[in-house]
Amino acid sequence: MTTPTTDPVMTRITAAVTESRSGDTDSARATLVALWSEIGAAGDPLHRCTLAHYLADLHDHPAEALAWDIRALDAADTLTDARLTEHHAGLRVAGFYPSLHLNLADNFRRLGAFPAAGHHLDAARAHVDVLADDDYATMIRRALDEVAAAVAAGDTAARPTP
Repeated sequence: MTTPTTDPVMTRITAAVTESRSGDTDSARATLVALWSEIGAAGDPLHRCTLAHYLADLHDHPAEALAWDIRALDAADTLTDARLTEHHAGLRVAGFYPSLHLNLADNFRRLGAFPAAGHHLDAARAHVDVLADDDYATMIRRALDEVAAAVAAGDTAARPTP
C-alpha cells in the first residue's frame, strides 16, 4: 500500500497544504500551481483531485476557486476505489463527492448563480450518507445547511468559515 509519505507527489501536496495552514498561502499556492504543471491535466486522478481541491481553498475569489473545484470534481470522476486503496485503505471515491459538490455550490452561490448552487447542493446531499458518522460528516452537513440558507436568502457574501 502506498501512503502519503511514500508517494512523492502526495508528500509535496501535503507539505504545501501544511505551509498554507501556517499562514503562507501565497507560497503554498505557487507550489501547488507549479506541481499542477508537472502533473498535467491527464495525470494521476488522485493527485489532480487532491491538489485541485486544496488549491481551490487558497483562492479568495470564487471564480478562481470554482475553476479548481471543477478540476477536482473532474478528477474524482476518473478516480477509482482501487487507486484510493493503494494510497490509503478504507478511502472510497463516493466519500469525496459531498465536499466537492459543497465547494462548487458555495462558489456558484458567491457568484450569484443560485440555480447552479442548488444543483450542487442536491448532488452533495445525494452523497452525504456515505460519510461516517463523525466530526467530518457533521461539519459537511452543517456547511450544507449554511450554504443552502445563503442560497435561499440570495446571499453572495463569503462564509466566515469556508
